[in-house]
Amino acid sequence: MSFSPHVLDALATHGLRPRPDTPIDVLRAQVNDLYRYEIRQMRQRLLAGGIAKRDYADAVRALRLRYLLLSVPKDQWRVR
Repeated sequence: MSFSPHVLDALATHGLRPRPDTPIDVLRAQVNDLYRYEIRQMRQRLLAGGIAKRDYADAVRALRLRYLLLSVPKDQWRVR
């Protein structure tokens, strides 16, 4: 089995280029770590005044859209 083209495209946006034998759990953990890093950075910018409070929710929603892959079940990451 190989990775779905949509999954490969999503992973590539985060700088990840898996081999066919790369475990899905490893990839998902890497994407999750990137998301958590970015959300923490965004929160720090909010607290430092770099993001207006009224804009924070929209910024979080935009970030979640960039990480939609995290909402895809792992069994759908590969195609036969």
